[in-house]
Amino acid sequence: MSKKQKKLEPKRVPTKRQLSKWERQRKIRRIIVIAAAVFLAGIIGYVGYGYYESNVKPLREVVIEVNETSFTMDYYIKTLDAYTKGAEPSQLNYASYIIANQIVQDELVRQGAHSLGIEVTDEEIGNKTEESKVPNEEVYRDIVTADLLREKLQEYFASQLPGTMEQAHIQIMLVESQKVADDVIARMETGSDFAALVDESSCNPQAEGDLGWLPQELISNPLVGDAAFDIEPGEVRSIHDESAGKSVGYWLIEVTEKDEEKGIKARAILLGSRQEADEVKAQLTGDNFAELADQYSQYQGEEAGGELGWLKQGAMNSDAFDEVAFNLDLNIISEPVKDGVVQTQDGYWIVKVLEKGNHELSENVRQGLTMKSFDDLFKEQQENSTIENYLDEEKRIWAVDKVSQGR
Repeated sequence: MSKKQKKLEPKRVPTKRQLSKWERQRKIRRIIVIAAAVFLAGIIGYVGYGYYESNVKPLREVVIEVNETSFTMDYYIKTLDAYTKGAEPSQLNYASYIIANQIVQDELVRQGAHSLGIEVTDEEIGNKTEESKVPNEEVYRDIVTADLLREKLQEYFASQLPGTMEQAHIQIMLVESQKVADDVIARMETGSDFAALVDESSCNPQAEGDLGWLPQELISNPLVGDAAFDIEPGEVRSIHDESAGKSVGYWLIEVTEKDEEKGIKARAILLGSRQEADEVKAQLTGDNFAELADQYSQYQGEEAGGELGWLKQGAMNSDAFDEVAFNLDLNIISEPVKDGVVQTQDGYWIVKVLEKGNHELSENVRQGLTMKSFDDLFKEQQENSTIENYLDEEKRIWAVDKVSQGR
């Protein structure tokens, strides 16, 4: 066939049937492409939603509120991380309980300072951040801000103090009973040295003795403070204090059984003074040990009636107890056993006022009054604030895991 004939040959035109078939095929391909795209979008959306639900959404959840200020999980995690830099991994769990409270405290300090018109500038925060060599990030800046405000608040309260104020120069000691108090006061009146009497008779000799000049605001025990500013210089007074804690007690012990393997089976009554121990022992008969133990004993055991169960040496963490109990005959009630490692309540304060009047504030007193004003502000701020902590155990553990994973 010549080229000319080839050119003149007419083009083939698709039939309607062919066009219909091709159209159907194009529609099918479009449907497949759209379905694939929708399926792929669904997979991506599902995966993305799952990631959002498990990793993003929890970070945006509010976990702490202080008045109208909210803190998210992300903030809590970053603060936990900031406060535990360099700490052992095992300390993270313990710290996670404290950090929520720290966030609240820092915010209360910020709000309390603001109420007094005390602020810090961005420049001060920046300089302190740089000086402390911490990142210039929100949580670190907040920590630095709270620390700077604490310093400014203390400076403010210190500046409000007068040069002198009403004070008393006092000596105090806590003794275990009225009998001991009467004996100590009688010896003081005959000229015995107070410091020597403290070493001999006080229940807490390291924390007692000559306290120097103090305003009533810094005498932590209200009973002692009231007495110090009520009596005249040179006077001595004893004051009963049922809530006073002391590092001494007296055991009355009875061993009811002995066994080479189990040790001893014992019961005991713990009293706060030798005087009380003697009085209770005088009431004991063969049948009323449990009754008197329930009425008088200060030992909080697992069983009633003073029952201690089977014991081996060391179980009571007291050498004084062991020395008597493991050498005691069966069914014999011991004499009162003095124990200096237990904590009991009830005692008598002996208060002597040496001098009283308007007196210059010592540096220690100034610091004490400054910290008291700061603490009073914080307490007032806390009492007048709405504080919500939404961190439950599950959220706390999740936060600890996030911090651990980021290290």
